[in-house]
Amino acid sequence: MKLYPNQLFHIYNRGNNRRKVFFERENYLFFLQKMREMLLPKKIEMLAYCLMPNHFHLMISTQDDFEHQDFSNAFRILLSSYTRAINKRYDWVGSVFQQNSKAKALENGIYAQTCFHYIHQNPMKADLVQKIEDWEFSSYRDYAGLRNGTLCQQSTTRLLLDLPNDPENFINLSQKVIDPELLEEIW
Repeated sequence: MKLYPNQLFHIYNRGNNRRKVFFERENYLFFLQKMREMLLPKKIEMLAYCLMPNHFHLMISTQDDFEHQDFSNAFRILLSSYTRAINKRYDWVGSVFQQNSKAKALENGIYAQTCFHYIHQNPMKADLVQKIEDWEFSSYRDYAGLRNGTLCQQSTTRLLLDLPNDPENFINLSQKVIDPELLEEIW
């Protein structure tokens, strides 16, 4: 996973052997707290996130003075500290996440906007919820005006992805079905 300054990235990883990584609400909240503490100081802006039972998605923008090694070390520590906490909590040993996280560079425009909505639609597509806004562990509620979250840089995201400022238009745009061919092209 190699990241560069002034780019958008979709970062994701899943449980080792495709197993769950989040087991109870406190696990999700702990991971979000660690993301805030460890990743935000590394010259990135968080644009979107979604934590699923067996994987996670992040969308970030790197700044001018971004340093790959600093971020990479912080990301590795995030995953290893979460793993240690889970292993201690459940009296387990071994890896929680797959060894290599993935990072896909995104072009601005339709590709980045599609990825943003894909990340938020993930819980609904996985039949975890009936409506996007019912999933607590994504940034969707913040953008839809249903929660006052501060992890994501909403103003930057709205500017970069040309997203509506008002909640009603944002919700309507977010609930549109994503063209499967466009998703295929992106991935």
